[in-house]
Amino acid sequence: MPQVFKIGSYWVYFWANESLPLEPIHVHISAGKPTQNATKFWITQSGKCLIANNNSKLDEKTLNYLRRAVEANIQIVIDKWISFFGEISYYC
Repeated sequence: MPQVFKIGSYWVYFWANESLPLEPIHVHISAGKPTQNATKFWITQSGKCLIANNNSKLDEKTLNYLRRAVEANIQIVIDKWISFFGEISYYC
């Protein structure tokens, strides 16, 4: 899985086997090894994150910390998404 960046023990990554048509830009987050059913954040055009699901069952404090970290690195996320998938659309 393409790793976007790490925050401590958490991986922020794209799932390389996305379905077609390609979903809007989002990242998956998991502690340690990436899994398909990890927590997922949608990226909005305004550069914010919306929690799509919390399948990793992260507590609220950790979710907010990770959301802020992704938002602080939003341009890296966008650039890597375009580089890897070749196109981009936004959830909202």
